[in-house]
Amino acid sequence: MRAWGERLWAADPRWRDLGLALLVQAAVTIPFVVPRDPRESPATWTAYLLTSLGNVPLVWRRRAPVAVLFGVVAAGSVYGLALDGPGQPLPYAGLIAVHTIALYSSERVRTVMAVVVTVLVFASVALNTRTARELLFALFVFAAAFALGRLQATRQAYTQAVEDRAAQLERANRIEAEQAAARERARIAREMHDILSHAVSIMIVQAEAGPVAVRRAPARAEAAFEAIAETGRDAMAQLRTMLGVLRTDEPAPRAPQPGIGALPALLERVRAGGTAVTYARTGAVRELPAALEATVHRVVQEALTNVVRHAGATSVDVRLEYGERDLTVTVADDGRGPAAGAAGGPALSSAGGGHGLIGIRERAAAHGGTASFGAGPGGGFTVGVRLVLSPPEVMEVVRAVGAVGT
Repeated sequence: MRAWGERLWAADPRWRDLGLALLVQAAVTIPFVVPRDPRESPATWTAYLLTSLGNVPLVWRRRAPVAVLFGVVAAGSVYGLALDGPGQPLPYAGLIAVHTIALYSSERVRTVMAVVVTVLVFASVALNTRTARELLFALFVFAAAFALGRLQATRQAYTQAVEDRAAQLERANRIEAEQAAARERARIAREMHDILSHAVSIMIVQAEAGPVAVRRAPARAEAAFEAIAETGRDAMAQLRTMLGVLRTDEPAPRAPQPGIGALPALLERVRAGGTAVTYARTGAVRELPAALEATVHRVVQEALTNVVRHAGATSVDVRLEYGERDLTVTVADDGRGPAAGAAGGPALSSAGGGHGLIGIRERAAAHGGTASFGAGPGGGFTVGVRLVLSPPEVMEVVRAVGAVGT
């Protein structure tokens, strides 16, 4: 029952206004029920009803504060001029009306009503005791009611601003969480694509060459089957690591992602399929951040996967060129080139079709770089990726900070 009453009280402000009006009614009733000096004015029912009538407008104080003030003043004026009943220690209804105007009305209305109330106070004192004491007291209590109304309005505005800000932050956090989840899904999709596409492509090429090698070169067939097994084991290990990150019921393994140092093993698996691979690093070769090295590895892996699956190439050249502020990764083959895409050649042309090259572009963009694809100078297909590097002095500071932290 109590909970129901609290909900009702909070749901409709009119119940609070009614309760306030009843509280004021109780206060103005006191002079009519306490024992009185016989020499004072008698407490009549007419005086009590007229006093109660001055409290009734308080029920509508939020909806029409100015009208409520004038209604209270009118009832008080009739009471003071037409009757000689018990007085009140404070003009409760009038003070609440002034407080309400200060709280809910516009600045223009507040200014006009402040002037009107001041004039009414002077007129009331002139018709009553005409003393400075009454004048100062009346001005003080009405000014206090007005000031409290403004303070409450400021507090409500501040509270509303804080709540709005909290709601905006909640929405922003929710949107950021959704975007982060989408980015993570895209990252995982790229990783899954790179791992599976490369591994399956190498395994298919080796498996297709296996039967021929068994008849003509058993030693080569054995190497092909070993390459298939090694590629499968590597893919399973990487997939197990990635799936472990996604699981919540067991800790995920913390193996680092493959970097530039793992490129020779990657190239060797491609060589095992019969494609000649050359690899070179030029420029100021230096250590790079782990995330950037992983990106280089994935870019080369995806480019080689396209070579194995689509190019029909006999050789491919992988080159890493270290500049002062960038790293250029180039993978060029002597295969059919982009023109064969429609006929089963490189399905990923310079137009950017296919998930593989889209993933390469996304990886390059994540490091402030660019990616380009198309026919090479001597034919075939070339993948070129430029990645932005931090200046060498910045990397020295990063390494120094990491050394201190350990």
